[in-house]
Amino acid sequence: MKALTANRLIDGEVVFWQAGDWIERFAEAQFFADDDAAGPEAVETAKAQPTVIVEPYLIDIVEAPGGFAPVSYRERLRALGPTNEPTHGKQAEGGAGVEAILAATGAARSTGRVDLIRRK
Repeated sequence: MKALTANRLIDGEVVFWQAGDWIERFAEAQFFADDDAAGPEAVETAKAQPTVIVEPYLIDIVEAPGGFAPVSYRERLRALGPTNEPTHGKQAEGGAGVEAILAATGAARSTGRVDLIRRK
């Protein structure tokens, strides 16, 4: 499974793709099967929005206790918001999506980000 992520240009907020719109909560993001052509199509659509977002890419996600979570530690941190204090950012709002991300383990790299780095 994969999810499309980027940073919003106006404020740098981490955003996720949901049916043509950018949302701030990972738990509400649209997930794509690994063999789903809609994922790469969404990336191309996102790249056509250079005044809205920066560097869109697909991240790997897995089922975690209580829901889905990004595979890579870096992407879990991005999905939670600032981690300097548990009362800041998206993690402060709590909910099942945040709990699933907090329960996820491992530090594997997201192939989407690695592919993005290789292209440069």
